[in-house]
Amino acid sequence: MFDFDKWAEIFEIIRKNRLRTFLTSFSVAWGIFMLIMLLGFGNGLQNGAQEEFQKDAVNSIWVNGGKTSIAYDGMQPGRRIWFTNEDYALIKNSVDGVEHVTSRNNVWDVGNITYKNETSSFDVMSCHPGYRYLENLEMLTGRFLNDADVEEARKVAVLGNLVVSQLFKDKDPFGEYIGIDGIPFRVIGTFKDKGGEWDQRRMYIPISTGQRVFNQINRIHQISMLTPLDTAAALKKENYIRTLLAARHNVSPNDLAAIRIHNNMDEYLRYSNLFYFIKIFVWVVGILTVAAGIVGVGNIMTISVRERTKEIGIRKAIGATPFSIVMMVMQEAVLITLVSGYLGLIFGVGLLELINFGVAKFGTDMGFFRNPGVDFTTAMIATAVLVFAGSVAGLIPAMKAALIKPVSAIREE
Repeated sequence: MFDFDKWAEIFEIIRKNRLRTFLTSFSVAWGIFMLIMLLGFGNGLQNGAQEEFQKDAVNSIWVNGGKTSIAYDGMQPGRRIWFTNEDYALIKNSVDGVEHVTSRNNVWDVGNITYKNETSSFDVMSCHPGYRYLENLEMLTGRFLNDADVEEARKVAVLGNLVVSQLFKDKDPFGEYIGIDGIPFRVIGTFKDKGGEWDQRRMYIPISTGQRVFNQINRIHQISMLTPLDTAAALKKENYIRTLLAARHNVSPNDLAAIRIHNNMDEYLRYSNLFYFIKIFVWVVGILTVAAGIVGVGNIMTISVRERTKEIGIRKAIGATPFSIVMMVMQEAVLITLVSGYLGLIFGVGLLELINFGVAKFGTDMGFFRNPGVDFTTAMIATAVLVFAGSVAGLIPAMKAALIKPVSAIREE
């Protein structure tokens, strides 16, 4: 049954010691506020990193030729490594357990892209059909490139949504012809890329068409593929690919500059581990900050018990049990902790929502920082920490109060 007299007494004690209670409550609120802010910013960094990785497939490997940095088999370092269609065929036919093996060329020497009276400059890339899955492209209309486009070297193009909006305005581009350096290409589809504006200003044409039309015969800039969603397996594929290409181009298998491989799976795991330790660090720092406030609650309750020694002695003399004394002190501690802690929690969550709104509205490209905030589970954990901390803060002073002997208490006064 709710004891109004006991709670009225607790509020009266708090009122008499307003300054001391305020300072203690502020330290608890500040601790919870800092915990929420640290967790929110940690989540914002983690969300940003994950979104950056999702621009491309997480389980992808990207292979580029570089320059040799190690003398090997009688040849000096500094030799340029160029990939060819035979390298692509070697990887596709020799490496098991990979999907959507594709090669890509950047068509650098293209002039303006035209459609009727509209003219602009965009990135043109030639590739195989599997490249769609490497870039995580979302098709908006039509289709992406297919094997027949490559085999027949068709003059077809798939446009990014920003290319469409600039060249075609509100018109549907499907089936229309655009001029790439004066050569007509038929539009077969449009896409949206999860990357930034740069990625959406691209257009893709078949690799064979690009090689023939733009004088890139038997030249490949990059080979890429999807690997199993397993870090160890992806690393084995990476090493095997490096060995194959190193043998073909007569370079040292240990020359990382000659055969440059970016393993997205490995990078993703590194970032995941990093943010895991950051989250642990944030919790440790936050809890220590809260603990500083809890120590203040414990101190104020110790002082309160000392000032009320005679009162507690009289309570025990007229029949108050040790348990009732303990509960009275602990209720006061939990009340101060919960109220101040929830205020810190509300201000922390509110500020994070304000920051999130600002990032969404004004920060179009914040890099590795997106959607800062805390979830419901985190808020419940913070609440549990508050209840536990408030109980601990009041427990020791309450136990001392319960041990006070009535006769000694009156004599001390």
